[in-house]
Amino acid sequence: MTSARIRQRPGAAAVVGALVAVGAALAASAGPAAAAPGDDDPNLEQAIDAAEPVATGTRVLSAGHVDLGPKFVDGQWRFMIHDDAAKADASQASVWRHPDQTVLHVLDQAKLPVPDDPAYQFVGAEPGQEVWVVPQTQNPAVVWLGWNTQDPEVMESIDRGVTLSLTGSQGPGTVTAFLQSGSFGEPQVLFDSRAAEPQDVWVDVNTHTHANWVFTEPGVYLLRLQVAAVLVDGSSARDSQVFRFAVGTATRPEEALAAVWPESDAAGDAEASAAAGADGSAGADADGSAGAGADAAAPGAVDGDPATGGGEAGDPAGGASEHDSAGGGVNRALLLGGIGLAAALAITAAAILVRARRAKNRVFAARQDRGPGSVSGAGAGPGSGCVPGSGLDSVPGPGSGSGPGRGEPGYGPGPGRGDPGDGLASDPATQAAAGGGDEK
Repeated sequence: MTSARIRQRPGAAAVVGALVAVGAALAASAGPAAAAPGDDDPNLEQAIDAAEPVATGTRVLSAGHVDLGPKFVDGQWRFMIHDDAAKADASQASVWRHPDQTVLHVLDQAKLPVPDDPAYQFVGAEPGQEVWVVPQTQNPAVVWLGWNTQDPEVMESIDRGVTLSLTGSQGPGTVTAFLQSGSFGEPQVLFDSRAAEPQDVWVDVNTHTHANWVFTEPGVYLLRLQVAAVLVDGSSARDSQVFRFAVGTATRPEEALAAVWPESDAAGDAEASAAAGADGSAGADADGSAGAGADAAAPGAVDGDPATGGGEAGDPAGGASEHDSAGGGVNRALLLGGIGLAAALAITAAAILVRARRAKNRVFAARQDRGPGSVSGAGAGPGSGCVPGSGLDSVPGPGSGSGPGRGEPGYGPGPGRGDPGDGLASDPATQAAAGGGDEK
């Protein structure tokens, strides 16, 4: 899985040379992109009215400003198309549209030659070959496709941003989407229809972005895209829709409306959605199949279970197409913390037992070193008698010395004689009669 991160209103640039009105100048352009309008591009400044309605019925959009984006419809998280008709004509009303009822028609006015530059090999066409480009900077003759996270209820509800993912595609050629900042910036590839795994793009809250979309062949293309988010209440939301493109002026929009997403993939989506509902992670997917009532029949859902922040959700960078419950993440953290605490306690207890056992062994060894007769006595005179074999930690002995000083068994160095048997013993095992006789 690949991932990218989109900050709010990144610098914009055209694909394959600056998209200006004159095709000849574009073809002769030496550089791959013209000067970018930058973050202060007035075309990216917008505010979406919470009262903008959801329109029903089929619609073909071949020019003007269009965004993909999440919206809450009757309390449900939906992936919709924002048709900003009022931007071009103040007498018109901007509305949200259902993807299965809307076709984005990329006319031949979007055709441009691929530059002879290795930086653009990723588009899947040879240098000089003409491709259809929905540009990052607006060309009034071509539908201008971007995305936003600016629906007022969405901005109030999502935690930090959303993950926009390309999860599948079908069509006669290769589709790529990329960003480019300035005339000399390297292309940042976001989506490539040849990739086998989902490709994720992190989009911050209150973001409005446009990218370059390149189609290598004319015909009908279906792109399956998903938008997912962690909400401020800890729940997660997800909706997957199929968006329809008719590329080339000669391609009939009716063909794109009638196109059906492969049955096997639709069944896989349904199974994944059911599994997600069963384990309480993300909301249900809509399969995006053709038909005027498909969106109402298969709405996206907001899951009430807690969800993790992902990645980035994390990180955003981080890949964020999978949103497990926050409760599950907390439980895992508590479990790991409990295991770590138990291990620490076990190690501490083992250390205490080892120290206690060593101390006990030292005491036992000391007692063994003293021997059974290891006692000492206090002399009756100024000296003291000492029984042979007395140790350092001896107990009061049974003998009493009659002479001063301390000497060998029974004898003090002074005039008196030490008598180990004379005296009252404190140990019953060695106790003798008080006032025992002299040893001659």
